[in-house]
Amino acid sequence: MNKSAVAASCGRIVVDSGYVTEDSISKALARQLRAEFVDLKSFDPDSKLIKLLPESHARRFRALVLSETEGKLVVGFADPTDFQVFDEVTRLLKREIDLAVVSESQLLGAIDRLYHRTEEIRGLAKELTADLSDGVGELGDVLGLSEGQEDAPVVKLLQTVFDEALRRRASDIHIEPLEKSLRIRFRIDGVLHVQTESDAKIATALALRLKLMAGLDISEKRLPQDGRFAVKMRNGSIDVRMSTMPTQYGESVVMRLLNQSTGLLGLEKLHMPPAVLERLRKAISRPSGMVLVTGPTGSGKTTTLYAALNELNSTEKKIITVEDPVEYRLPGLNQVQVHEKIDLSFSRVLRSALRQDPDIVLVGEMRDQETAEIGMRAAMTGHLVLSTLHTNDALSTPIRLLDMGVARYMVALSVNLVLAQRLVRVICPNCSTAHAADPHEREWLKQELHDAVDTHVYHRGSGCAHCNSTGYQGRTAVYEMLEMTTDIVSAINQTDPNAFVNAARKQMNGNTLRRDAVQLVLSGRTTIEEAMRVSAQIDE
Repeated sequence: MNKSAVAASCGRIVVDSGYVTEDSISKALARQLRAEFVDLKSFDPDSKLIKLLPESHARRFRALVLSETEGKLVVGFADPTDFQVFDEVTRLLKREIDLAVVSESQLLGAIDRLYHRTEEIRGLAKELTADLSDGVGELGDVLGLSEGQEDAPVVKLLQTVFDEALRRRASDIHIEPLEKSLRIRFRIDGVLHVQTESDAKIATALALRLKLMAGLDISEKRLPQDGRFAVKMRNGSIDVRMSTMPTQYGESVVMRLLNQSTGLLGLEKLHMPPAVLERLRKAISRPSGMVLVTGPTGSGKTTTLYAALNELNSTEKKIITVEDPVEYRLPGLNQVQVHEKIDLSFSRVLRSALRQDPDIVLVGEMRDQETAEIGMRAAMTGHLVLSTLHTNDALSTPIRLLDMGVARYMVALSVNLVLAQRLVRVICPNCSTAHAADPHEREWLKQELHDAVDTHVYHRGSGCAHCNSTGYQGRTAVYEMLEMTTDIVSAINQTDPNAFVNAARKQMNGNTLRRDAVQLVLSGRTTIEEAMRVSAQIDE
């Protein structure tokens, strides 16, 4: 082992032991070598310069091209004492370079952020197109249908797409056949981004391979199909929920990525307002009753419910979930997947679940009157029932249940609490800057802040390499809550809907989704534009 490797090993030991930080060692090395230390958390490299050193070499040599000064390339090294690596990087770049020091963890994170594998995906798509056009080998070899076919073109392409989607924190992958091309898009923080466009010829091969992975009928191209499969990744595996739909130019495929390696969040990590969190915990600690989480698809309802189940889960309680599909796997739970094709419906499973002597039941969604009534009877007979409903806000949820045909007394006696939520994008902390509200934004803010609009400082993200130039990084939720107090129960039992609306508004006291979104704006966590977007969805 050379001196450089020994030094690196010793450095890693003292960092892992907690005696010093990684940044401290990197800064000390920079001072010793009279080199610059670059903090990659606040540094925004030039994307064109980054590509001068291929990703494979960047990872192998722990090096990153940072900038260009007076004709020289400034290259950050995690181990600046390894002169063999320095010489090899100089040879690869064919330029004179200046050495800079960066911490290894920051460098690896930067590589994951900055090296988008668009070119690699496009190259693999071209390779697959060529194989299909030239008729090279059997179709089964091209699609990787045999054992040991991991190098088949379509397998490599899909594995690269999944890897890149996971690295970019995508929640969904959309594979869409168009008239003259195949478009692949990622949904990141709720917004779709085009990853690449390829030859339309490979659309059928991709759809066929994915349907095989999900165990779907490959001969059926006229009807939509749903399936599920797991993909092995470097850091574990991800569950994939897949949906196909026939379109004008072929089968559209959408895949929801469920990363099981990230683990479940606890309620305290959902960033609920303290008053909301306290009341929710009180509601789920009751032995019976129903707690409903509402909002549109993709608003984080299941995440909230599983955070609650994670807190309630113990060997002393029997918990049964009835879902379509099962999104999270939590040890100790009895989780049932609904299967409508064999008449394994929500209502049928729920009836059987109640004969299994459960303490807590989670119903994935109140889809119809029958399911809602079974769940509410369970809530009235000694079970805690958690479920979701698609409504715009908390106030409209009891009214929606009545519209479904559920009896007033059942809604009044079974529902303990309604939590409505939406997801909003969070400003990237690396490029957050002050923002002056325009006249339209000021008028919107006045609805909550009144004359105090000009006393606050607002922020937005300018866009950087950390957030793919979007200005946002990650999402958080906004909440509103309706508790079924005595006054609310009394109002529900009246035939006058205005009585309930007035009682509910009085109980909520203005603590709405809109107000929670404005609070995130004032704390600098999200933008006025994002808060307005979410509020527009609520007001529809």
